Amino acid sequence: MAKNARLPHMGRDSAWLAGADIIAVFLALLGQVVLTRALWTESYGLFVLALDVFATLFLVIDLGLPTLLARDGPGAPHRIWPSILRIYNLQVKAALPFLIAVLLYLPFASSEVSSHATIMFVCGIIALVHIATYAPRSGLRAAGEARLEAWTKILERGITTAAYLSLYAFGITSVEAYAVAFLFGALCGLLFALWWVWKTLRIYDGHTGAQGEMGEAWLNNRNLLLQALPFAITLGVLPYVIRIEKFIVGLELGVESAALFHVAQLAWLAGLVIPQALRAALLPVLGKVRHQPEEFSHQMNASLDVCFGLLPIGIFAGAAIVKLFLPIAFPSQYLDGSLGASADDLFIVLLLGWCFTLLATPTYTALQAGLHPWRFTFFILIVVGFSAAIGFAFIGWQADEGLTEGLYAAAYASTLSALFALLSSIHLSRSWNLVLERSGEWLIAASCMTLTCYGLLNGSLFAVAGVALFVFMPQALRAIGSTVQGNTLPKTIEAE
Repeated sequence: MAKNARLPHMGRDSAWLAGADIIAVFLALLGQVVLTRALWTESYGLFVLALDVFATLFLVIDLGLPTLLARDGPGAPHRIWPSILRIYNLQVKAALPFLIAVLLYLPFASSEVSSHATIMFVCGIIALVHIATYAPRSGLRAAGEARLEAWTKILERGITTAAYLSLYAFGITSVEAYAVAFLFGALCGLLFALWWVWKTLRIYDGHTGAQGEMGEAWLNNRNLLLQALPFAITLGVLPYVIRIEKFIVGLELGVESAALFHVAQLAWLAGLVIPQALRAALLPVLGKVRHQPEEFSHQMNASLDVCFGLLPIGIFAGAAIVKLFLPIAFPSQYLDGSLGASADDLFIVLLLGWCFTLLATPTYTALQAGLHPWRFTFFILIVVGFSAAIGFAFIGWQADEGLTEGLYAAAYASTLSALFALLSSIHLSRSWNLVLERSGEWLIAASCMTLTCYGLLNGSLFAVAGVALFVFMPQALRAIGSTVQGNTLPKTIEAE
């Protein structure tokens, strides 16, 4: 008798990861609501800023290696666990200069920095723990166990939110306490990921093979770091893609306007977990067939089917959730226009950008998994450059007209940046055939989603145009439910 070992599957894995990310995002939003009510505004701002700064700075320690593992792991699943240990070895060496620099800086730190040393230290550890989680989660996905990766995310966020609620119930208002609660949740997520990837890959005990079986990139550390370098550079730049407009709003319009734009972006960022989950599930699938052009194209088309099918759900569900959730969760000044605009109206403008981002999923992932990873780095760099240029141009131009005009300019700049990213990813991945062969579907999708967002923003009947997008649902369901030949490997009961 034999049991089957799972291999990556785009439809199944994306469903697991998207579902988990949606749950995790709602838990995260609940956590943000608790923090805004438990902490003084200054403490909350310090906490958020410290998390963002360390998360951005320490991403370089990732070295792009977990992305490479997700891409190449399915070709040699018996090498996943040794590769995780190897990744940790390289990441620890990369982290040492940062730790030494911090120790050298501490004696010369200003009194203001020293007074916040505890919260900064905890947030730095949180960033490092999150980076350590990427490798085992990528290993689970490459081994076909995206469902377990999904559970690590849900459990991590659930534990963190439960800890926040417990502190709030006891009336604790110390920002350090909430930071430690966040750290506790992150550590739990790391331990769950390590435990499950180790348990999943135990079937290969004694058959770990040789270094390099996952591809030439893994032959030695020099090759590995060079192959991962495009992803490492990308990770260092990527955080600015979604933050650049908010930074410019803060510079041009002030902190209060940046806070309003941040609230509008919270709902938009929640929606971005869908394309992110699809990309995470698609990467190992495309990585496995990266040398098979026909199968590569087939998987991209299947992913596009899913993206078309998700458009109407994302548009209508997103608009409904924002209209219902934001007034309950956040103070009235974010919605009544007293700060220059309403967060829910800004979200509708950003929603069109979400549609463009969703449709870019196949071509974005093709750049990651393709034979020319430096194109992916170039893609991210030009997107960030375009976002910065159009952001400064639009927001700077409209800022003199008033807060309302400046905030809407920021939302439109973000949406145009998403459209630029879609077109650039198509061009750089050499995927115009994916558009031309299905030009009718692209035309229906682009026109209906644009008209729907316009109608939702202005309260007109154009909003019903999105109903036509439901025509894509059957093909999306077929793509999600389809099975891939050879998606299992036999393993004996004894090995299990």
